[in-house]
Amino acid sequence: MADLASRITKPEGAEAETAPAQETTGTVEDAQTDGAGQILGGSGLQDVNYDVEVSLNEIQRDQQNPLGSAHTFQELGLPNEVLNGLMAMSFQKPSKVQEKALPLMLADPPMNMIAQSQSGTGKTAAFVTTILSRIDFTKPEQPQALVLAPSRELARQIQGVVQTIGQFCGNLVVEAAIPGNIARDSRVKASVVTGTPGTVMDLIRRRQFDVSQLKVLVIDEADNMLDLQGLGEQCARVKNMLPPTIQILLFSATFPDVVLRYATNFAPQANQIKLKVQELTVRGISQMFMDCPSEVEKYSILCSLYGLMNIGSSIIFVKTRESASEIQKRMEADGHKVTALHGAFEGSSRDALLDEFRQGRSKVLITTNVLARGIDVSSVSMVINYDVPMKGPGEREADPETYLHRIGRTGRFGRVGVSITFIYDKKSYEALQYIAAKYDIDLIRLVPDDWDNTEKKVQRVIKSSRAQAGFNPSART
Repeated sequence: MADLASRITKPEGAEAETAPAQETTGTVEDAQTDGAGQILGGSGLQDVNYDVEVSLNEIQRDQQNPLGSAHTFQELGLPNEVLNGLMAMSFQKPSKVQEKALPLMLADPPMNMIAQSQSGTGKTAAFVTTILSRIDFTKPEQPQALVLAPSRELARQIQGVVQTIGQFCGNLVVEAAIPGNIARDSRVKASVVTGTPGTVMDLIRRRQFDVSQLKVLVIDEADNMLDLQGLGEQCARVKNMLPPTIQILLFSATFPDVVLRYATNFAPQANQIKLKVQELTVRGISQMFMDCPSEVEKYSILCSLYGLMNIGSSIIFVKTRESASEIQKRMEADGHKVTALHGAFEGSSRDALLDEFRQGRSKVLITTNVLARGIDVSSVSMVINYDVPMKGPGEREADPETYLHRIGRTGRFGRVGVSITFIYDKKSYEALQYIAAKYDIDLIRLVPDDWDNTEKKVQRVIKSSRAQAGFNPSART
């Protein structure tokens, strides 16, 4: 089968574009792991040699940032209960991002922060550590910190992280402000609240949520949450209901320029931490693409990959709810065990389906972008982009940010991961080419007419102790 680049007719006289199939040689780093595949030692995160850029606000520059970087959690002066919680999660030392971010977030007086870094670098642990260091545990039912997330799944996950890191903190109460979780005749009685912006706004308006003593507001996946075409208006309304002195922490793996400009107004005088663009792709993931002969044949190729999906757990991202349900029905009819999860399901059903996936009772999950952001299931070894992520009116342009968030569901905490994106026509080819160029990715090409070689390439990564961004399975015999 000729590769897609040669099947596409270029406009006459146009300069040929470089296909996203250039392969580079690399190495697989051997890392000592425990029985579950967790990297031993270090931060337990993707502690790679990326550069963290720090931009201080005027006040912090005048103070010359006396706290600087923290190479151990002990240097931060954290409460012993929080230190013990971090140790229980195998965070033996701060990650690169935490080294720079935590001293700034913990400084007094509190300062706002805009933090952008790739998945798996400890963003959630960083803001949870800050929250637990700010709240007064003698007021367990008084809301003092609020975390906003774009989905009920992520809000529940953050609730779990707060409870885990805070497991030694007496009187810690954490509540999830998500649809269906708090009765209309009850009040929010928790020191830390995680929730979605619409539900939180309703609770405040109905006077069920006392925000008078809130000290910290965290917005996770802030690029999506502050998008004025999406949740941005709700987040702005929630912020306007909170005390003006509240510390605002904005976190995301990506910050498009237009959102970043808005974020600097949303969190004024914020310190900023970010990674260089070319270092945003997750280092533990070997990124590949499947050169499909046609859109119709994508399904049969997906079924052929089923055996590889079960080596660990896998997530298949599709464009619509209808596609997710249809593919689930077809795969189950063909004898494959899969689960579909998307926004059409009731909240309790979504919770149950995700819990089954986390616990390994289901191994292959078909979903939409509802799970593209922030969801952490450590056993996920493969992500398949059945549809290339697109955006804009009529989905006319590639969506690099969503691609980055999707593939970030694998390769978590130093483990290996594989992402495979399906392309079949000029539009999908050029969209993936644009994403590869933006993030400087050397994608590995897979073809369905050489299945033995495809399986070897994928298995070699998944069965390695740790992959790197430049790892190229085809370069090894």
